[in-house]
Amino acid sequence: MNILISGANGFVGQTLWEVLHERGYAVCATVRVAKNNIQIPVGEINGDTDWALALRDVDTVIHLAARVHVMQDKSVNPLAEFRRVNVQGTENLARQAFAAGVKRLVYISSIKVNGEETAEGKIYQESDIPSLQDPYGVSKWEAEQALHQVAQETGLEVVIVRPPLVYGAGVKGNFIQMLKVLSKRLPLPFASIENQRSLVYVENLVDALITCATHPTAAGQTYLVSDGEDVSTPELLRQLGAAMGRPAMLLPFPPKLLMWLAAAVGKSDQVQRITGSLQIDSAKIRRELNWTPPYTLQQGLQATADWYRKANEIKQSAN
Repeated sequence: MNILISGANGFVGQTLWEVLHERGYAVCATVRVAKNNIQIPVGEINGDTDWALALRDVDTVIHLAARVHVMQDKSVNPLAEFRRVNVQGTENLARQAFAAGVKRLVYISSIKVNGEETAEGKIYQESDIPSLQDPYGVSKWEAEQALHQVAQETGLEVVIVRPPLVYGAGVKGNFIQMLKVLSKRLPLPFASIENQRSLVYVENLVDALITCATHPTAAGQTYLVSDGEDVSTPELLRQLGAAMGRPAMLLPFPPKLLMWLAAAVGKSDQVQRITGSLQIDSAKIRRELNWTPPYTLQQGLQATADWYRKANEIKQSAN
């Protein structure tokens, strides 16, 4: 099978490329700007991107490239920018893929299509009515709908994957901020938080994407994917601290007061992601595709901590 990865330079794309090669697949990696002669540059992704060269002899596309969620978007019209890349760019790729003879396209969407947070006793499922809270989530949902339309018109097999927070070597955002704080042994006011969050280790996500690219039953389906081991923020910090050899220093603090202080300094979104719950049910992909995560939460956190520690050692030696 010949597989095309869009966004091969990204956090998930790099791991996906490595694993596919290890398993013996022929892989074509596309990026916006090539860094070597293995990658195929396609430039900006939008409704006019030319994918012809990259799509030659390709059987399956795994579409990762996207305009990603940012905390403080400086665009004049963020929704228009998200739509240009995530909706128009995705539909354009799908139509060119079908014309080139591609049989299946696997699209990495986002749990933001389901919503930002789950209430107590609620777990997100594929059948939920979308709860779109920001332009990024809107664009991901609209891209899913565009792909279903292309599939209906052409027969292209489409598979949608919605992951929650992805962690692992190369992670950014709030997760790497937690690693930095833990490495410095700074006290954190999170001991009183009683939440539950679903996560997915990058190598578990990659394994799920490959399963979706190859399993006959996956065609036309949408799947939520996680490690299957939900964890509270305090427990996540304790496990990460133990993996780093830097025990977490957690202090009790009223969560409501913590949110009030966050709002006062304009950090509500960041703190909400730490204090709120977001749980998903990944039973469908396990049941229909007989998929199980190859790595446990503990193994994923240990690998992430090892990467962070090694990267810091390299950085310090270079200085």
